[in-house]
Amino acid sequence: MRRLWILLVAAILILILVYSSVFVVNERQQALVLRFGEINRVIKEPGIYFKIPTNFVETVQIIDDRLLSFDLENIRVQVRDGRRYLVDAFLAYKIVDPRKFRENVSGSLEVAQQNLQTRLDASLRRVYGQRSFEAALSAERVAMMVEVRDQLRPLAVDLGIEIVDVRIKRTDLLPEVSQQTFDRMKAERLAEAAELRARGTEQAARIRAEADREAQVTVAEASRDADIFRGEGEAQRNAIFANAYGQDENFFEFYRSMRAYQNAIQGTGTTMLLKPDSEFFRYFQDAVPSGSLPAPQPGSAQPAAAVTPNGAGGADATETEGSQDSGAAPAEGESGAQSEGEGSNTSPSGAADGASSSQSGGTTGTDGTGSSSSDSNGDAGEPGVPTNEPTPTAIPQ
Repeated sequence: MRRLWILLVAAILILILVYSSVFVVNERQQALVLRFGEINRVIKEPGIYFKIPTNFVETVQIIDDRLLSFDLENIRVQVRDGRRYLVDAFLAYKIVDPRKFRENVSGSLEVAQQNLQTRLDASLRRVYGQRSFEAALSAERVAMMVEVRDQLRPLAVDLGIEIVDVRIKRTDLLPEVSQQTFDRMKAERLAEAAELRARGTEQAARIRAEADREAQVTVAEASRDADIFRGEGEAQRNAIFANAYGQDENFFEFYRSMRAYQNAIQGTGTTMLLKPDSEFFRYFQDAVPSGSLPAPQPGSAQPAAAVTPNGAGGADATETEGSQDSGAAPAEGESGAQSEGEGSNTSPSGAADGASSSQSGGTTGTDGTGSSSSDSNGDAGEPGVPTNEPTPTAIPQ
């Protein structure tokens, strides 16, 4: 029985010795084996390891082998122009040398992070102090983070730490300077917009001037071509008129006078105050002198004499015919006036011709056409005028 107890105690002691001499290092860890407080071994590979039993002789310190990080918030930094920012940043690091880590910070993560925070704060202030306000908010921010990381890496080597990355999470203005900064930025943007607008106005004026110049050149060339074509047309027209005038001068003068009458007496209500013997109405004068026609025989119908649009010439011709027939018939001008006053049935052509003669020549009475129309319409009571007399027509000279 006593021997059994001895074996049991021996087994327990062996288990205690084995438990105190065996330790495990996993893939997320690395270990330092300390003998009497001094570093004896550095273990970086995972596995089962042994040491001298009891912690009095050898102890094991486990160090994290993962990627570690910490945040640094509300750091007040000042840029080159004197304005201040609130900056938030974080740092990612890894313990790569457990021996140095143990020697410098006793293997404590808290001490190591405090040391890194102090150095990160100083590096951020130094980097921001070399930049302007705009650079801190622009694409240079990435370059600033790289610069901070490169400044911290040599300092962290002494701690057995590798700086993996440094990131700036936030950069804000202080509340007391935010409004001033916004006002200044607004003024700068307005000035830039005004400059761009002025450049656009200048360019638009240049383009408009060029377009106006090209338009004037185009219009001038078109006017020149039009004048050339117009001159050629005028020359052809003058040549045609000269050719026509050379063939028959009298007809040419008559044709141009008719065109002048058409342009002068155009529309209705035209009144012209001219002398009856005016040169303008030379073709309205009597073309056949009085008494040149042969006297008609009594009882026989004679054709009417050719009359002109002039009322005076028509009246003379009609008066001659009436005096030869009966010797008592009134002149055509008086007959026209009497028939107009008594409301006789005068033909529209006679009335129109009479009105045209009255307005154009300043004379009173109707032309031969009007008188002949009233006779042919049944005015048989007038003596000396045969009822079967043909209607005279106005023949232009």
